[in-house]
Amino acid sequence: MPPADFGLHAFLILLGLWLCTKLFSYTRGSATTRLNGPPSKSRIFGLLRHRFDAPDISADYESWAALYGPVFEIPGLLGAKQIMFTDPKALTHCYNSERAVYVKTNVQRIFIDEIFGRGVLSAEGEDHKRQRKALTPAFSNAAIRRLTAVFYDSAHKVKSIWDERLESKADDAIIEVQEWMNRTALDSIGIAGFSHDFRYIEGQKSAVTTAFEAMQLSESSILTKLIFMLSSLFPFLLRLPTQRMRLFWDLRSSLNVIAQRLLARMQSEKEAGVTEELADKSIIGLLMKAELADAELHMSQEEVVAQMNVLLLAGYETTSVSLTWALIELAKRPEAQDKLRDELARFNGADPTWDQLVSELPYLDATVLEILRLHPPVTETLREAIQDDVVPLSTPIVTRSGETVSTITVAKGTIISEPIRCINRSESFWGPDAKEFKPERWIGDITVPAKEFLGHRHLLTFHDGPRTCLGKSFALAEFKAVLSVLIRNFVFEFPDGPETKIDLHDGIVPRPKVAGQNGAKVPMTVRRVE
Repeated sequence: MPPADFGLHAFLILLGLWLCTKLFSYTRGSATTRLNGPPSKSRIFGLLRHRFDAPDISADYESWAALYGPVFEIPGLLGAKQIMFTDPKALTHCYNSERAVYVKTNVQRIFIDEIFGRGVLSAEGEDHKRQRKALTPAFSNAAIRRLTAVFYDSAHKVKSIWDERLESKADDAIIEVQEWMNRTALDSIGIAGFSHDFRYIEGQKSAVTTAFEAMQLSESSILTKLIFMLSSLFPFLLRLPTQRMRLFWDLRSSLNVIAQRLLARMQSEKEAGVTEELADKSIIGLLMKAELADAELHMSQEEVVAQMNVLLLAGYETTSVSLTWALIELAKRPEAQDKLRDELARFNGADPTWDQLVSELPYLDATVLEILRLHPPVTETLREAIQDDVVPLSTPIVTRSGETVSTITVAKGTIISEPIRCINRSESFWGPDAKEFKPERWIGDITVPAKEFLGHRHLLTFHDGPRTCLGKSFALAEFKAVLSVLIRNFVFEFPDGPETKIDLHDGIVPRPKVAGQNGAKVPMTVRRVE
């Protein structure tokens, strides 16, 4: 087809889609309260391209909330609207109404299913409730207390390898720390959750590690960004075999092989009577129970494999990213690094117990919370209303018609956004130093307006309501255990000084990278603590 004809056909198709969207929004979205918000930059894309390309869209959200009110609308693809909630009461209402009123969008479910399979992450309603209930015992305080030794073991393996590397150097060595946080996180979730040692810390390769590494070197192409922008209206585009989707499929395939192999091994060990009693309470043990036909909380084989994929990937991805951000912030602020090291020194080189990690190390706790506040792995969540709803507001707003209201109507089919990073870093909620890394803000009572949020320690990082992160306690214990070992034994600096520029790399979640690096790499100067 000649380029001119192709352009004409593309224009006519987009015109038809735009007219359909207008009709769709009129028939299904007419009951939604019309809100103020930023003007559109494009008749086709609205503000979608701006949201994809902005260096930090959460800063724009914050500016728009100050200008238009804590609940506002954003123009999307082909005239569609999206409601942005930064109001505490509105967000609490939406979180608590998940499963019943607000669910994942069709695009999100397709994307999650393509990567993980149909597990607890994409399940809704009673399916979600059943799957979550089956997994909950594996994340109890008693279970995490037992697993803390696994986290320390992984951290000490890294310490031993780094010590050997430093012995051959005069004073220090350049170490790409994100790679090692990846290795630590994968080995920890493998052993703690599934009794499987990937031996990634020791350098052993597998299909899973190869897929992870490829993801962290791959850059998003213009085509990939365009497909993600258009997928809000045309979800089937996510099934196109782009380079990025092929990487996701390779990862899922590798995870499926591992999951099925682990299940088969565990089953044979159980039949032979060699499985430890505690394994019945582990993640894999609970999944095996749920797979039985007569189980109270039965899960299909597909659901079991999907749970394993979700937990392996989430346990690896979010923890490794958070640990990397912790080393970045501490390398930029040597005084905070020294303060944390001084607090840990009272253990005389011993590892704090789980109970001590939880309650006796206030500056370690504050450091972890501050990282999770500034750098939430998931920066924004979208939900779709599956029925009409009335949402209460903490602060009255002025609608587009000029009316002042303390509630808004959300019609069935409306997409809402919960901007986690924006709220976690908002000056309105956290004060004028909200963008700064300042662990001291967590020492003592929280007096800033952020205390209105009901998430973990007033943060939205772990979500809230019935979909609160199932692995929250697991993640916090691992984060604290690994960071305590690293800071007790090593000093972290940037080769080019504390002003080193940090960019973001597109991955399953955004990853930090030192500006100019090829892929998600964070090289640091590491030396032993004297």
